[in-house]
Amino acid sequence: MRSLVRLDDWTTADVEEVFSLADAYRANSGPRVEGSAVMFFPPTSLRTRASFERGASLMGLQPIVFPSETLDKSEKREDVARYLESWADVLVVRHHDIEVTEQLTEPGVLPVVNAMTDANHPCEVLSDLYALRQRRELKQLRFVFVGADGNVARSWLEAARVLDLDLIQCSPAGLAIPSARHTEDLDEAARTADVILTDGFGDNAAPLEPYRITAALLDTAPSGVVLNPCPPFTRGQEVSTDAIEHRAFVGHRFKAALLPAQQAIMAFCIGVR
Repeated sequence: MRSLVRLDDWTTADVEEVFSLADAYRANSGPRVEGSAVMFFPPTSLRTRASFERGASLMGLQPIVFPSETLDKSEKREDVARYLESWADVLVVRHHDIEVTEQLTEPGVLPVVNAMTDANHPCEVLSDLYALRQRRELKQLRFVFVGADGNVARSWLEAARVLDLDLIQCSPAGLAIPSARHTEDLDEAARTADVILTDGFGDNAAPLEPYRITAALLDTAPSGVVLNPCPPFTRGQEVSTDAIEHRAFVGHRFKAALLPAQQAIMAFCIGVR
């Protein structure tokens, strides 16, 4: 039994095993798990929730879904986990506070999967890496994350540490991720990028406006560059409309990888191989 709270807690071998399991689920030959997956999602969750619920059901797990606020009460999370142990095989938790996810893991009675917090978003990044891996060897790619320090940025940094990826952040200096390689020069970063990643501007719209990804910028990147904005993206903010229409945009079907990747994460954490 394993949990996924931070990718820093995993090894390269763990990630490779998840990718192998995802290959099996993608080919409709992944292991089945009879039981249930108790999930906590806010009403705003769309792609992550749909793919987790559908994925659990397809692999034999009954999804039992609660609002994230169910965890916001005086009851200790250790007690929540110990009660749910009687009925659940895995907990999938999307909650803004990573401490809630950590507290659910503390009794060690159930595997817990972090489906997003304000601190990180490991499943999203693992899914993107799995999809990119279908195209090229990950260590041959230069990843440029364009945007501010935040949960998506930090998960890309976690993944870069675990997999030894070539990752650089591009933003104003005041929005840099602690300990990340960083540049303020978007034009220079784009000229050597194989994968351009973005996240929503949020409260940093004004300082990040010069860092909008456009079709003209993508035309300066190497042939075969991939534009992978983290959804939900806003046309006219982190990406222009013509960038979404550019051949570099990997498209909405790219996120189909969420289904087998998240099935693989659940199976790996439960201990099914």
